[in-house]
Amino acid sequence: MTNSNSTGSMSQTDVVISGVKQMLSSRRLRPGDRLPIEKDLAAELQVSRGSLREGVRALSTMGILETRQGAGTFVTRLEPSALLSAMEFWVGLQDGERANQVHTVRRALETEAAAGAAVCIESSQLDEAESILERANAAIQASPIDHAGAMQCDIEFHRLIAHASRNHVLSALIETVSTNTIRGRMWRSIHDNEGLLATHREHLGILEALRRNDVDRARTRMANHLYAVEDYVTTIPAPELEEQT
Repeated sequence: MTNSNSTGSMSQTDVVISGVKQMLSSRRLRPGDRLPIEKDLAAELQVSRGSLREGVRALSTMGILETRQGAGTFVTRLEPSALLSAMEFWVGLQDGERANQVHTVRRALETEAAAGAAVCIESSQLDEAESILERANAAIQASPIDHAGAMQCDIEFHRLIAHASRNHVLSALIETVSTNTIRGRMWRSIHDNEGLLATHREHLGILEALRRNDVDRARTRMANHLYAVEDYVTTIPAPELEEQT
């Protein structure tokens, strides 16, 4: 392998990253494989050993490589959830219009997850979803209302649907972009009891669509539910949101 097309415009660290990426793309390296020894890999990529170490550190930060003391450097399992950790950090920093854009992406992803789940969901998952919503109802009807419990059920319900879609990448992306909505949903659960009841009814409607394996209805009901969440979250003053979460 040579770097003749890239070394002119790329840093030495980028050359290492590009080289390892090419090895993964060509299946020369696979998840769990050990990288060639430092001296040989540096020579192959035509970089210094110091640059190679910098590249390895960068790839380790991305979750692509991991260094094991005394054993060498290995390719990770390349699980989407691990590789998206940096994006999750970025999502958590967004506010204002950027946060609204994150909500839009989340809605697009979760509506398709609901559609996929309508096809793939298993009876045991339907039973689990029903159990989650029963716990949510108990939390809402409690005196005083168990806001934290209701919020936890909300998270579990959406997570179950994402997993039931059987699309691991989609599920990981949803988990990543949902981070920035949790504060807003918690604020709603604390301050708006009517909102809690409305959310519960919407969840019941989604579950019914899943039980009927109705793809269009599941997609539509999830979209309507998340539009309501977006509309509410965008009205929350940022300072109040920060104070309450």
